[in-house]
Amino acid sequence: MAERILLTGAPGCGKTTVIRRVVERLRASGAPLFGFWTEDLRERGRRAGFAMETVEGKRGVLAHEDFKSGPRVSRYRVDVPAFERLAVAEIERALASAEGVLVVDEIGKMELFSEAFQRALPAAFDSPLRVLATIMQKPNAFADGIKARKDVAIIVATPANRDALAEEILGTLMTA
Repeated sequence: MAERILLTGAPGCGKTTVIRRVVERLRASGAPLFGFWTEDLRERGRRAGFAMETVEGKRGVLAHEDFKSGPRVSRYRVDVPAFERLAVAEIERALASAEGVLVVDEIGKMELFSEAFQRALPAAFDSPLRVLATIMQKPNAFADGIKARKDVAIIVATPANRDALAEEILGTLMTA
């Protein structure tokens, strides 16, 4: 398996769950670790938006149904500047270190509104960093370009295989 792993699958299949399990184990191993993940932001029992959190515990809101400005995805508006302050800054921090594992959850519609993200991500894939990222399944020119790289392994997550994936991915990242 490659040192650059793309995890894809249908929404809700467990990609972020796999990412979080991998992060927990990498953190326990003491490996240099960078990155972020996204998750549902629930209010009154329903999804109202999406939160993001860095591996260092910095949190922010990526998108929310109450935001009045920003690019729209479905009923949500994306806070591109907040995303760049947290997530893009994490990629830049990883690039400055030039060693360790970078976790990116995710390469998707909301995140791709950031031009800074679109510049930083290829630099990370071209660097010595080991990369674990989730990526949208649907066609998208930028995402398809990342998926077409010869130095990536694409793994499809499903509810049936997600529990085993964390160990499989860890085996690759820890020996790379």
